[in-house]
Amino acid sequence: MTATRVRVLAVLAFLLLVAGALAIAGRRTPVPAEKPPLMLLTSLPIVFGEQFAIDDGGSPALDALERRYRVRTISVTSPRELRGGNLLLMAHPLAQTPENLVALDQWVRRGGRVLLLADPMLEWPSERPLGDPLRPAPMFSDTGLLARWGLRLDTPEKPGPKVQKLADLEIVTDSPGTLHGSCRTSADRLMADCQVGSGRAFVVADADFIGTDQLDGATGNNLKALLALLDRLARA
Repeated sequence: MTATRVRVLAVLAFLLLVAGALAIAGRRTPVPAEKPPLMLLTSLPIVFGEQFAIDDGGSPALDALERRYRVRTISVTSPRELRGGNLLLMAHPLAQTPENLVALDQWVRRGGRVLLLADPMLEWPSERPLGDPLRPAPMFSDTGLLARWGLRLDTPEKPGPKVQKLADLEIVTDSPGTLHGSCRTSADRLMADCQVGSGRAFVVADADFIGTDQLDGATGNNLKALLALLDRLARA
C-alpha cells in the first residue's frame, strides 16, 4: 500500500469518527431552559399550612407555579426584597407599611410587573380565630395603592360562587368584587389592566379562585388562568 493511500484512508477514518461523534451529540437530550423567576407575597396558606407543620405545606397553586417558575417568597415589598426581580404575584397580601407601598409603587413605575389578587370578601376557610395575625384578612387591606393606580375595589352585591372569565378561560370565583376606574377593565369588572409608569399591574378582584382544593364546581381552569395572566404580564 502506497503512502498516499495510507494517508487517504487515515483521513477517511478520521472523518467517519467525526461524523459519528456529531450524530451521537445530536441525539443527546437538550438541556432544559431555566425557569423564569417569580416573587410571591401572600397571606394565604398556599406555601405553608395554617399550622406550619413539616408535613402540612404546599398546595395545588404552589405546585402549578413551581412547574413554570422559580418561586421566591417574600414577606414585604421593601426595596431590598424587590431588588433584582421583575415579576411579582401578590395573592391577598398582608397590609404593607406606607414606606413599603411607596417602594412597591416605585418598583412598578420603573418597569416592574405585578399581578395583585385583591379580594374584598375572602371566603377561604381558616381554622384560626378571628383576630389571629396568622389568619388571612377578611378583605384586601388597601391603604391607597389602588387609588394611586386609578382603581376602586367594591365588595360584591351578592356573595357566593360565580362562573366568570379570566384570561379567556371560564373559572370559578367566590364572592368576587368589582373594579372601577381609569384602568382598562374586563366586561364583568373582575380584572383591571393598569399601565403604571414604565411597568404594568394586573389586578383581580378575587383571590379565592386559586384555592382550587377549597372550591366546589369546575375549577380545572382556575390555575391555568393564573399562569396565563402571569405569562401575559411578563410579556407586556
